[in-house]
Amino acid sequence: MAKDIKIAAIGGGTGLPVLLRGLKHYTGDITAIVTVADDGGSSGKLTESTGMLPPGDFRNNIAALSESEELFQLLLQYRFGDKEGLGGHAFGNLLITAMSAIYGSFEDGILNTSRVLAVRGRVLPSTLEAVTLCAEVAAHEPAVAGTGVRHVRGESNLSQTHGRIRRLSLDPIQARAFPGAIEALLRADLIVAGPGSFFTSTMPNLIVEGIRAALLAAKAPKVFVANILNQEGETDGFTLVDYLQCLDRHGLGMFTHVVVNNRRLTSGNWPSLEWIQAPAKAGRIDAQCVEADLIDDQVPWRHDSRKLARTVMAVVDA
Repeated sequence: MAKDIKIAAIGGGTGLPVLLRGLKHYTGDITAIVTVADDGGSSGKLTESTGMLPPGDFRNNIAALSESEELFQLLLQYRFGDKEGLGGHAFGNLLITAMSAIYGSFEDGILNTSRVLAVRGRVLPSTLEAVTLCAEVAAHEPAVAGTGVRHVRGESNLSQTHGRIRRLSLDPIQARAFPGAIEALLRADLIVAGPGSFFTSTMPNLIVEGIRAALLAAKAPKVFVANILNQEGETDGFTLVDYLQCLDRHGLGMFTHVVVNNRRLTSGNWPSLEWIQAPAKAGRIDAQCVEADLIDDQVPWRHDSRKLARTVMAVVDA
């Protein structure tokens, strides 16, 4: 495997770092393209008080790509309790906030935080505009008579909603894609979206119009990584086909491959989990489906970094 292969990986705060921790063993030319739609927790508080973009998802991905000593990675992820008077803030969020203030912009704050922590690759925003994630959700009791649809604003509200999400959008709808993210997609040898919360981590990047256009124009293989499990509230009852049909509805039917876990745990409490159904049970899929055992044996609802990276990289060798 060539060490200079260029990879663009798209996602958010908890799923994408799993992939990045595996990919950095194959190449140093990785660009993580990260959502700025997070409005909850420490990130939301910092955004409200400083006006800067939410740093939390960036912190997680910087930590995943860091080659610095383990102590520094632990420091980046350390979260203060309320008793310290810092309101549950993660140290890394405060560091990025300080770096952004010192260097005068959020993008320069991210760049210099990455330098301090010896990041193997780059972490970039999908847009530098302050965006709000909006959704049309099928309502159990219609909020608007006769429509059967209710409208939800805000990533944190959407992550707690129940009812099938029909369509996502951003406010402002014409949010401009970050030029560095577009460049990374167009020059990539491999593009990967996911894993992570589908509607609140992965999709908010993909529906930025400039990102969608760059994905359509890019010549590289485009891989969508399905999660191990459906996410309660957001994707209850989804099959693999449901995910891909949702991508299609948003003009994102350009993925050439879909990677899905094909292992199911059958003992203990695991059979009750809602595993995402592989193609044999889910119907027709146009993208080439790559099935593999991707489970982390210690935390079986998550991907194993090494297994996932090895499976994704096989797409380039195929």
